[in-house]
Amino acid sequence: MSEPSRPSLKQRWQNFLLDLDARIDSGLFHGGRWARELYERFSAYMDRFHVAGWKRWLLVEPISEGATWGMGGLILMLALAIPAFRDTSDEDWLKKSELAVMFLDRYGNEVGARGIKHNDSIPLDEFPDHLIKAVLATEDRRFYEHFGIDVLGTFRALLTNARAGGVVQGGSSLTQQLAKNLFLSNERTIERKVKEAFLAMFLETRLPKNEIFKLYLDRAYLGGGTFGVDAAAQYYFNKSARDVTLAESAMLAGLFKAPTRFAPHINLPAARARANVVLDNLVESGMMTEGQVFGARRNPASVVDRRDERPANYYLDWAFDEMRKLVDTFPKSVTERVFVVRTGLDPNLQRHAENVVETMLRQYGPQYKAKQAATVVMENDGTVRAMIGGRDYGTSQFNRATDATRQPGSSFKPYVYAAALMGGLKPTSIVVDGPICIGNWCPHNYAGGYSGSMPLVNALMRSINTVAVKLSITIGNGNARTGRNKIVALAKSMGLRTPLPDTPSLPIGADEVTVLDHTGAFATFPNGGMAVWPHAALEVRTATGQVIWRADRDGKKPVRVMPAQVAADMNMMLNRAVEEGTGRRTIIPGVKSSGKTGTTNAYRDAWFNGYTGNMVSAIWVGNDDYAPTNRMTGGSLPGMIWQQIMAYAHQGVEIKPYPGVTPSQSGPQPVAATDATRAADYVPPPNLLTRKGADILVRMERMLEDASRALATPAKDRNAGGPSTPSESALASATRPDRPVRGN
Repeated sequence: MSEPSRPSLKQRWQNFLLDLDARIDSGLFHGGRWARELYERFSAYMDRFHVAGWKRWLLVEPISEGATWGMGGLILMLALAIPAFRDTSDEDWLKKSELAVMFLDRYGNEVGARGIKHNDSIPLDEFPDHLIKAVLATEDRRFYEHFGIDVLGTFRALLTNARAGGVVQGGSSLTQQLAKNLFLSNERTIERKVKEAFLAMFLETRLPKNEIFKLYLDRAYLGGGTFGVDAAAQYYFNKSARDVTLAESAMLAGLFKAPTRFAPHINLPAARARANVVLDNLVESGMMTEGQVFGARRNPASVVDRRDERPANYYLDWAFDEMRKLVDTFPKSVTERVFVVRTGLDPNLQRHAENVVETMLRQYGPQYKAKQAATVVMENDGTVRAMIGGRDYGTSQFNRATDATRQPGSSFKPYVYAAALMGGLKPTSIVVDGPICIGNWCPHNYAGGYSGSMPLVNALMRSINTVAVKLSITIGNGNARTGRNKIVALAKSMGLRTPLPDTPSLPIGADEVTVLDHTGAFATFPNGGMAVWPHAALEVRTATGQVIWRADRDGKKPVRVMPAQVAADMNMMLNRAVEEGTGRRTIIPGVKSSGKTGTTNAYRDAWFNGYTGNMVSAIWVGNDDYAPTNRMTGGSLPGMIWQQIMAYAHQGVEIKPYPGVTPSQSGPQPVAATDATRAADYVPPPNLLTRKGADILVRMERMLEDASRALATPAKDRNAGGPSTPSESALASATRPDRPVRGN
């Protein structure tokens, strides 16, 4: 009898799959039956707790739904709270001091301050009672009753705003406003409001009510660069907050809502009207009677007249932003947060530039339909001496010189021509002004038509659009995209920091730049091809006088970005553009200059960028809403403004030569007050020291500082270290020109 044959591999595999299928089916069947039995047992058990009728609908269902929604709400609140509480991760958040900077001009005079320098010297019980009541009645009447968020006050504000059809009453509690001041920015977003609410509750759990109120009084911004009611009282009324009257308290309390709009040194009628609203709030809240506030109504507060101070606010805002970045580069050993910074600001030039811009816009703005202007005046080493970010800082704090990006038009062409010279062309190279198309885009010249063959210098002088586009192709050896990439690389190395998208119209200025970057980049030409970076700070000291940073020692060093011969050729070509081309209105009698006009499509933007051996400046004129002007070109109003500012800036200074341009023999001509400004606004240029005289004064200043530090040293240390004061011979040696300069 033969043995049964062994199953094949295929049969064994089929048997395995059948067995697996049977096991799965059996498992699912038994599992389903077990689950069904378990459910039936659970249902039978829960039937014992069944509630029907009114008890179910009035008790069980609401509690059940409330628990469900409450759990979901808690999870949502936790998710929203986590980002807010990250801002409190620093355990020293209350003691941490914000950056505070006192700014000096180039001559060492105080010109303004930025940042928060905390002044907690006045205890809460020393503030006048009427000041405290005025703030509470206006900002948060239920401050001592709520938990950080005034639910009733928020609901009341929503109803009031709904009736008025707009925002007439705020819903944020005083604690929420403090949370914003301590941890958040002023951006108007839902996320910020959510964070503000959670942080307000955080503050309420960590600090007593009186301390929260004290912090609010000390750290709120109240206009004029002041933080806290004591600083505001000193600025507006020249007195301590301890001594303010009811009328003055009402004016201060009215500033918390909108310090810029109600600042009395900018708009006194609006400030007094707002103060009257505060007095109404005092009576309405029951904190005072009408009889008590009657005197304050009849005799409103008077403020110190600060209209003549006219601080360079746009300049100081930018300098403070630069200082924030600079502080991050200091060694970790520098823990100071209060600094004194000597800047390159020339207050006389700044005042003159402001007068010129305002007068020119008043005189010619309606004719050209232009309402705004911005300018930067900079020494060729990068030190910014004046900056105007708009006509009126009180109306708009937006800095059009540093933050606005506008098309430069033909003022961008020097970057194109410089790249062409670096590619091997010469000023005398022949180029052809003729039709050119890249894809569907065909540029045309400003005057229409074509002029045929001409030297490269003439094409720049006449600002021919087609030649600039053809040069982009030549620079790329026949590839326009490659050529434009080289132009962008050169422009960025010279100082343009805004994005420059690659488009066919880039060579004629279709991309956007800032006035500050455009000014700094043009300084590369008079510097012989060395790029510099615009900066405000010349020297940074701590509050105790210790020098921790100097521009000449620690600042960015110039970098060569183009050959010296290319820079000299560009200077010569741009000088021809001023003296024989589109920039003739910018000629400064007795001073050689170079520059380029720029005008964009529909005359939306008009520019003039120019420089001498001493300084470089860019002027932009246009409208904030991009509305077209009335055929305004860069050689018209911008050129006239540039000429008036730069002619003044070169009064009384030694005119420096720059490569490629033969200096003028006559020297700058005196500027009359009537050239640009009314006689009452004209500021004569200061009498300047020679370079040698300035060096001597700096050396003497350093020696006096050494003497002050020596006097502050304990007596035993002074005896061990020699004499504590400089001798007469040492002081006299400070006037010797061979003594090394330790800082300037």
